[in-house]
Amino acid sequence: MAAVSLGVPSVRGVPRRAATPGGRPRPATPLLVDRYGRVARDLRVSITTACSLRCTYCMPAEGLPLVPRDELMTPEEIGRLVGIGVRDLGIRDIRFTGGEPLMRRDLEDIIGAARTAADDAMAAPRPGTTPGAASAPTSTERVRIAMTSNALGLDKRVDALVAAGLDRVNVSLDTVNREAFATLTRRDRLDDVLKGIRAALAAGLAPVKINAVLLPETLTGAADLLAWAVEHGCNLRFIEEMPLDADGQWTRDDVVSAADLLGVLQSRFRLTPAGREDPSAPAEEWLVDDGPATVGIIASVTRSFCGACDRTRLTAEGTVRSCLFGNEETDLKALLRAGATDDEVGDAWRAAMWAKPRAHGSDAVELAADAFAATERSMGAIGG
Repeated sequence: MAAVSLGVPSVRGVPRRAATPGGRPRPATPLLVDRYGRVARDLRVSITTACSLRCTYCMPAEGLPLVPRDELMTPEEIGRLVGIGVRDLGIRDIRFTGGEPLMRRDLEDIIGAARTAADDAMAAPRPGTTPGAASAPTSTERVRIAMTSNALGLDKRVDALVAAGLDRVNVSLDTVNREAFATLTRRDRLDDVLKGIRAALAAGLAPVKINAVLLPETLTGAADLLAWAVEHGCNLRFIEEMPLDADGQWTRDDVVSAADLLGVLQSRFRLTPAGREDPSAPAEEWLVDDGPATVGIIASVTRSFCGACDRTRLTAEGTVRSCLFGNEETDLKALLRAGATDDEVGDAWRAAMWAKPRAHGSDAVELAADAFAATERSMGAIGG
């Protein structure tokens, strides 16, 4: 069995406050601003590299090496980072990812810690800023906590997760053809996934969003998947495959484009462009047969949306990653365990995001829209 590396990114400790990439001083704002004027308000938190499926575009058949238990963030550490993010940095959306989050037995504790921290942080006074600088939002709207999952076993835990504070769930599902599902995921578990989705709908986690990676082998079934989503009241979004596979087999020639997908869907449905729900949303939306149902397409390769990116990411090991394709990471968990104050952790987080690359892991202006910097870690190791 061939060994598969999780990758060894460049990890920094506390960045110096004076470190300003490109010589530009960071503006006096508490928010997670970068050198290109983007502000991160959407936090993605990976909590494991373990998964119950082995999707061919994500993991090798044997799976990824597991992060040792003592190197994973604890619920308490996650809660503290969420509190810092919401209270001091302007985070307003939180999504837990993996691997598969349901592989964590303490997922309910993680959701509960995040909910308590977020609610407490929203009730706290907002940090002050210098005159004329951008300020953190003052809205008392509840911070949304979501999870991306394959839904295996969700039916058995959804009520406890909702009670802990989960607001919404995105489910990864590429096909509703059982044979194609088993081939793609290397597991014959489609019925269990559908059971988990039904449980999420029954628990009120609406809208349930379905994420489907666009692949040549599932393109012919895309219309069937959309018909299923419309019938069950789920919001379907197709995603162009990016070069984040663990085996490193991705090639640009294999990418199924948004244009290819639209051609297939329009042979069965009438699609009317509806734009984006907000400027930073990655999915372009289309009304299906005049609505109200919609279908979204995240054209991450052919129609890059890096210019409006509002995300910041924490890996399962507790490092902050400013870009999916940037290899440099800042170890916030190490700061927590070394006794750093919330202000010190916040400063390190701000510095990491200030250094965020312009697009796809690179600052090169001439980088083509569908070009990507080489990354040392796969999506399964980073977290989506």
